[in-house]
Amino acid sequence: MTENAATSGPDDPPRLNTSVPHSARVWNYLLGGKDNFAVDREAADYAVRLMPELVLSARANRQFLGRAVRFLAGAGQIRQFLDVGTGLPTADNTHEVAQSVAPEARIVYVDNDPLVLTHARALLTSTPQGATNYIEADVRDPRAILEAAAGTLDFTRPTAVVLSGIINFVIDDAEAHAVVTQFVDAVPSGSYLLISHPTTVVNGPAVEESMRQWNESGAAPIRTRGIEEIRGFFAGLDLLDPGVVTCTAWRPDPQHPGITEVVSEFVAVGCKP
Repeated sequence: MTENAATSGPDDPPRLNTSVPHSARVWNYLLGGKDNFAVDREAADYAVRLMPELVLSARANRQFLGRAVRFLAGAGQIRQFLDVGTGLPTADNTHEVAQSVAPEARIVYVDNDPLVLTHARALLTSTPQGATNYIEADVRDPRAILEAAAGTLDFTRPTAVVLSGIINFVIDDAEAHAVVTQFVDAVPSGSYLLISHPTTVVNGPAVEESMRQWNESGAAPIRTRGIEEIRGFFAGLDLLDPGVVTCTAWRPDPQHPGITEVVSEFVAVGCKP
């Protein structure tokens, strides 16, 4: 059955705040999209001046997500994806990659930006065999996300929890671990956790200054974490090779190498035993 739904109705009043940058719109701009505002472009351009690798990092992380989802839907045999902090639709969205491998795959997207919601309604359309759904919610409320996602996903079956570039918005370590734990606890053995997260391992001073400026802009605060801190989110899981690495080093495709530079966005994928 094809499902394309959202938790908010089409007549809901707009709640766009265009006075401060929003990460989904900034990322859209860095990826070459047009669904952003002047404040987002200004924030992104300033960050790129501080950290020229940022455009590469954004695009390399997107390429990693495609490789990881392709692996999960293929060798991983995953048919359900919960993509939290999906951002604005662009090329090779999670459902497109997953359903290109397994047309029956079911995907639930989660974000809390009204512009994302508008585009998700229009663009995140499923194959007839599978399903897509969109939930407007905050990553800090896993219970609400899981309850809403249960209308599309069967949490007694293996599921991939995708947290790409979102846990870095949960500043407090204890809260961040609690959020990840709630998602992992809700899925059965054979499920996967995917995380991508900015670090200071590469271009540390530039990354820190860029984040300082972002946090002073009035936008949702963000932070970096180190390799061991990222690895800590996978406690109790079987971390897949090559472990916690820069996103360009996670199982690169020799036939389509894409971006190969080492960038500050580090990633990992783990399986729940």
